[in-house]
Amino acid sequence: MPPASHSEIDAAAALLKKGGVVAFPTETVYGLGAEVSSPSAVARIFEIKKRPLDHPLIVHFADASRLSHWAREVPQQAWRLAECFWPGPLTLILPRSRHVPEKVTGGQDTVGLRVPDHPVALALLRELGPDRALAAPSANRFGHVSPTTAAHVREEFGDELDMVLDGGPCQVGLESTIVGFEGQTAVILRPGGIQLAALAEVLDGNVMLSQEAERSVRVPGALPSHYAPSTPLELLPADPLWARALELEAKGMRVAVMGWRRREHSLPRHHPENEPVVFSAMPEEPEEYARQLYATLRRFDRGHFDRLLVEKPPETAAWVAIADRLRRASSRTHPGANAVLRGEQSSSSLTREDENETIYGQTG
Repeated sequence: MPPASHSEIDAAAALLKKGGVVAFPTETVYGLGAEVSSPSAVARIFEIKKRPLDHPLIVHFADASRLSHWAREVPQQAWRLAECFWPGPLTLILPRSRHVPEKVTGGQDTVGLRVPDHPVALALLRELGPDRALAAPSANRFGHVSPTTAAHVREEFGDELDMVLDGGPCQVGLESTIVGFEGQTAVILRPGGIQLAALAEVLDGNVMLSQEAERSVRVPGALPSHYAPSTPLELLPADPLWARALELEAKGMRVAVMGWRRREHSLPRHHPENEPVVFSAMPEEPEEYARQLYATLRRFDRGHFDRLLVEKPPETAAWVAIADRLRRASSRTHPGANAVLRGEQSSSSLTREDENETIYGQTG
């Protein structure tokens, strides 16, 4: 479908100003938006998503120059990141201003702020006006796979929403990178659409990856089980993955496999969708893999498989956000997955030179 028209954007803005809830596209995933100053609309988002009330929402606005309107204090490091990466898939955690209600932040004194990089989202936010913003989580039930098309949103919610703006498939496909600050150091609280090396280059290496157990700030998408399909998901290296697929097939189970290499000796060359084991070849480049990940998980969920087996991604910086999402998606199947360390480099400063050599540990 073509992107939302000007008249559709105008209609969505009018609904939001009246306290409505509207799904809208961003470059990362589709968001479920309510005007930030509308208590009833914000409460409705939590109700529709079945989201815990202490789980914060991200505030989306149209122009980086308005950052100090929504944040009480903005350190110089935050301004540098905003100037470089906004509009874009970066969320900054900062002390909330009086314009951000506690209901939006889950009762915390900090708020996640970002300027999305999508023409429909930006047009909608500009239509709302400079002193308005959207409190918006991803447009899916809490903990489920995030939506990257308008069709995914409609599948999830049916007619529960006031409107769904269609902006086509999301170009990034993973949620934003969330960054907090400890003095002069930026702390990655959730890896996402911007890689760590890019942040480190802007901040002269003053970036570190947070240890989850040490976090004092609650951020979206940080629970042990998140981004999870309904189908139980197992995350395995290539050889054990195929052995596991054949083991489950022998038990009469239907299995979907996501990986890079088909095992020709294990499966027929042409394997139709109604066979016990179905293989989906995933892209070898992390950017394209991220773009396709959630849509592939949703497609297999619709296929009524008994188990979903996913090949572990490479343990390098370029894949860390994907590994994070897959680790959380597999948490219910592998309860110990989130106890695995990310590696000794996780709290050290990162530079562009060591990006390709840093290993972030096991992911499942």
